[in-house]
Amino acid sequence: MTDQQKYAEWERARLFRNDRVVQAPPAGTVARTAGSPDPLAQRPPMSLALVERGKQRFQIFCTPCHGRAGDGNGIVVQRGFPHPPDYAAPRLVNAPDRYFYDVITSGHGAMYSYADRVPPRDRWAITAYIRALQRNRTL
Repeated sequence: MTDQQKYAEWERARLFRNDRVVQAPPAGTVARTAGSPDPLAQRPPMSLALVERGKQRFQIFCTPCHGRAGDGNGIVVQRGFPHPPDYAAPRLVNAPDRYFYDVITSGHGAMYSYADRVPPRDRWAITAYIRALQRNRTL
């Protein structure tokens, strides 16, 4: 059972009528990797309520690593965890809002994904709060 015959991707396959191993998917099927569309893929309008919600969510999820000021000096960093970047760094100040949303969603470097913990609307709220932190520190 461990040594079974199999076809390579682009090899001719007599098993199928068109002699191809790679077959087109049946009509109406959806790829497993397609996922569902993100209902909040677009940033909501900036508002004080959004920033305040972002501050609350930031303090819960982000301060352990990024610190309260977003400088990357959170409590876990003080105990040896890798130092995340400072949000006031020019690279991050100039980054589009979508960058922060995507990092929260997918993770980056030593940061793991928060997609299962932070809903899309709160990701945008955290992004808005990060922008507020940047403005306070770069004026």
